[in-house]
Amino acid sequence: MAQRAALRRLLLLAALLAGPAAAQFRCPEKSGYFPDPEQCDLYYKCTQSEPEEKLCPDGLVFDDTNPSQGRCDLPANVDCGDRTELQEPKPSPGCPRANGVFRHSDPEVCDKFVNCVDGEPNELPCPPGLIFDDSTSNCAWTTESQRHDCTNSKKDVLNDGFSCPDGEVIGPNGRPLPHPTFPHPDDCQKFYICRNGRVPQPGNCPADTVYNEATFRCDEPENVPGCEKWFDDVGKRNRRK
Repeated sequence: MAQRAALRRLLLLAALLAGPAAAQFRCPEKSGYFPDPEQCDLYYKCTQSEPEEKLCPDGLVFDDTNPSQGRCDLPANVDCGDRTELQEPKPSPGCPRANGVFRHSDPEVCDKFVNCVDGEPNELPCPPGLIFDDSTSNCAWTTESQRHDCTNSKKDVLNDGFSCPDGEVIGPNGRPLPHPTFPHPDDCQKFYICRNGRVPQPGNCPADTVYNEATFRCDEPENVPGCEKWFDDVGKRNRRK
């Protein structure tokens, strides 16, 4: 008798433990896809008010914005609200979770990130001048990023010492220039390009033109104060060599 009573207690305990995971979800509508109230990567497919438990691939979470779709997405694209729990991670070399976009494993590498698909890492670069911000799973300017360990990253410097100045450059139309240009200090025909405002590259105007810093483009020498006789002077310098 004692053994039967103990067995009944064990069966009852097992049923109580299994109940919340298997049978407590109530479909809010007869059909559709609905989120678990606590776990963001767990959801239910309801058919005739009968729920079927579904789990997103590791690293993705359920997007509950459209009940007609059972869609999983990156956490940065989904507002989980109070659904803070997640399944146990399934990490692999280079991937904290099987799927997702993650910062580079080297904390000093800010301009690259890793895209993991089914546990396979793929290293990708950010566009020039941007850093990877894992709060949005996107590349961003340091001034707009929530990632503060990269805000003081070193600037790129050309061999002649030029580096892109901080701050926006307003163009003739009153809007910030995405790739501003700057005059060379010693050569009227040369200039600098700052890709995305941060990565410097040398530039050179076509023959018989010089850089005009007022218009941010190459122009006729007579339109650029101080460079009107640049090519005459260049010819004299070349003849002396």
